[in-house]
Amino acid sequence: MLLGEASGTPAGSIAMEPATSPDAILYWRPGCGYCAALRRRLRKAGATIPEVNIWDDRTAAAVVRLVAHGNETVPTVVIAGRALVNPSAATVLDTLRSVAPELLPPPGTAPPPRRWRRR
Repeated sequence: MLLGEASGTPAGSIAMEPATSPDAILYWRPGCGYCAALRRRLRKAGATIPEVNIWDDRTAAAVVRLVAHGNETVPTVVIAGRALVNPSAATVLDTLRSVAPELLPPPGTAPPPRRWRRR
């Protein structure tokens, strides 16, 4: 779904200016296990997506409700105006590769080192 589609307005018309809005935003909330898992997997892959807590930002919560049929379903990721509601990490990474590859590390680079290891 493209932003603005649900309300019948042109895509990208939600309170974000195209010149200043990032190519991707991950909307999340504290205590959401699905959010934590997606954020962890995206960080492990080296994706650099700005994250917005919908409990701290009323506008962000409104965007999530718009694309999730009135629900505050998180995680929700918006990439280049396209909303992905409760997506898998693979879906987000595939979409980033095709739409916003600058948010991913260059191919062939090693992932960042882990801070600790299980024994």
